[in-house]
Amino acid sequence: MWGNLTGMTDKLYQFSPQYKETLWGGRRLLPFKGLPADSRAIGESWEVSAVPGHESVVCGGPCDGLSLTQLCARYGASLVGKENFSRFGTAFPLLVKFIDAARPLSVQVHPGDEVALRRHGCSGKAEMWYVVDSASGSYLLNGFSRDVTPQEYEARVSSQTLPEVLRQVNVRPGDVFFLPPGRVHSIGPGCLICEIQQSSDVTYRIYDFGRTDADGRPRTLHLEEARDVIDYSAGEPLRQPVVVDNEPFTVASSPYFTTAVYHLTEPMMCDYSELDSFVLLVCTDGACRITCDARTVSLRAGQTILVAAEAEMLAVETETPRVTLIESYV
Repeated sequence: MWGNLTGMTDKLYQFSPQYKETLWGGRRLLPFKGLPADSRAIGESWEVSAVPGHESVVCGGPCDGLSLTQLCARYGASLVGKENFSRFGTAFPLLVKFIDAARPLSVQVHPGDEVALRRHGCSGKAEMWYVVDSASGSYLLNGFSRDVTPQEYEARVSSQTLPEVLRQVNVRPGDVFFLPPGRVHSIGPGCLICEIQQSSDVTYRIYDFGRTDADGRPRTLHLEEARDVIDYSAGEPLRQPVVVDNEPFTVASSPYFTTAVYHLTEPMMCDYSELDSFVLLVCTDGACRITCDARTVSLRAGQTILVAAEAEMLAVETETPRVTLIESYV
């Protein structure tokens, strides 16, 4: 294994997005990214991923064409941080995606680390949603509206009435949700969301509104797998952040990742010299230029950049009157 190389020639990395067509996807992700729309129902754009079979590839710069795992192997702690490299090795720990729901996603739940490792050999899946845009009446399902028993849950799955005991929350741009493993949830139609999560693609689908796939067959449910990972208590209410211009506002702080939101109207300097971690910067509105050492990259709405742990100072220069950045690290 490499991982001990120093003197990185580049500390800013961008990746080619991976577009995923889905049963519930819409037509907004490509225009959101400044690209022409086409006929595909794209539900997800995976921005930074080390999930096997869905690995991101560096786009541009001296490491162009390397996979994220190869990048981690080449630079190790210089890229991800000493503690992260000790914990995760070359397995990059976070996944960033954009989600466009034209129709509701299935009601689902994700396991925690212990169950996911035992059953699937991977991490669990805690995740965070930042609502980028929403149509009138858009909503999310976020946990149970009251405590239920496993017996009532199973009865409601059988009778197709599970949504009646889920907390429905109407959303607007800027809303933030943190969903720990075990939280039953779904994204409703009209939501455009940035999702930051542990690097895992393990999902247990427990309710799908009676839908069928392209061949007319009901989609597979994972009721047995989900039964012992569900949190049957009432979910916590929406957290509505109050973000002050040009100041970081922490919206998620957990053992899995820490996330802050910036609304920028002026240039900003980021001092990461005391942070032993990579940083992911996701632009959800506007455009800016980011400079580290002698390298400058452009970042616009719908794009993400990976900042190496070795980077100490970062300059962000706004190119539009307002820029929204989501900052995440482990």
